Amino acid sequence: MSHTMLQLNGMHVKFEPGQSILDVATNSGIEIPTLCYLKEAAPTGACRMCMVEVAGARSLVAACSTPAAEGMEIWTDSERVHRARKLNIELLLASGEHDCLVCEANGNCRLQDLAYKYGIIQVRFPRSFHPHQKEEENPFIIRDFSRCILCGRCVQACNEVMVNRAISYGYRGSHSKIVAGTDQSYFDSDCVFCGQCVQVCPVGALVERKSRYRGRTWELKKVRTTCPYCGVGCQLWLHVNDEGRIAKVTAVEDGAPNKGRLCVKGRFAYDFIYSEDRLTTPLIKEGEGFREASWDEALDLVATKFTEIKEKYGPDAIAGVSCARSINEDSYQMQKLFRSVIGTNNIDHCART
Repeated sequence: MSHTMLQLNGMHVKFEPGQSILDVATNSGIEIPTLCYLKEAAPTGACRMCMVEVAGARSLVAACSTPAAEGMEIWTDSERVHRARKLNIELLLASGEHDCLVCEANGNCRLQDLAYKYGIIQVRFPRSFHPHQKEEENPFIIRDFSRCILCGRCVQACNEVMVNRAISYGYRGSHSKIVAGTDQSYFDSDCVFCGQCVQVCPVGALVERKSRYRGRTWELKKVRTTCPYCGVGCQLWLHVNDEGRIAKVTAVEDGAPNKGRLCVKGRFAYDFIYSEDRLTTPLIKEGEGFREASWDEALDLVATKFTEIKEKYGPDAIAGVSCARSINEDSYQMQKLFRSVIGTNNIDHCART
């Protein structure tokens, strides 16, 4: 593919036709701040945080949605750009209740990071009144419209990444908000509670209900693991607090195969590990009840019984069902055990999850 040239902060840089200014800068190791930009979705230029200066242009342009062109002269952090970004941050801080000390996103907020980076000491504009009530009626997601900056990342994630098409923009002017369906609650809309909107929200407008008050971002340890719910093998980050309990679950952005996506079970259904009804040791039936046993004793018993059944009735007297929550590798080993060791094709997979 042919390469063309432009100037970026005084440097001559190659780029490929079709790339945006943001793409070129990122590939060149130059950071341009963004709030609305979402990888894998069409750029909208909604937040105006990625504004850059282009020689000959009457006004600043959005780097995420402006195509790079041959011979462009671009400055990503000029004094004019700096003033514009600082003004945008102040306007966003004035647009709602961005009180960091009581916000669940404190320490994991892109707006907070930018306010610090650009040295926002005082907001020159009065705080706007938000007419929309917080939604807390479902057990998964809290929607706090007073913290929403209308960046649209949640809309893009829902419509373009997950393709659920449950949320969109609604109303106009100061009454603008992100709506589900015809401005319904999440429960009454087409929302499937995958939580992708929460994952991409750059502020505290969308948070996991169960994660509230379980630990600040900097207090949580991230542990990577594989989702236990099906054989796909989605990669998770477990955010574990100092008590050793999971505060929340997020998807690994660059982890295959899910690439930052999760379903409702993978993201929210982790409470089962704390259930008092969960079996934590093997049980062997004796008489009318069960007694606890070691894994060695339990496995030896199963192997002995299988051997007795096979010798008396033949291998086809034994059948197995592989759990749908097992990873593909475990299911493969299960069928290998039955076909190669036991000698039967009576092996199936429970598709219900």
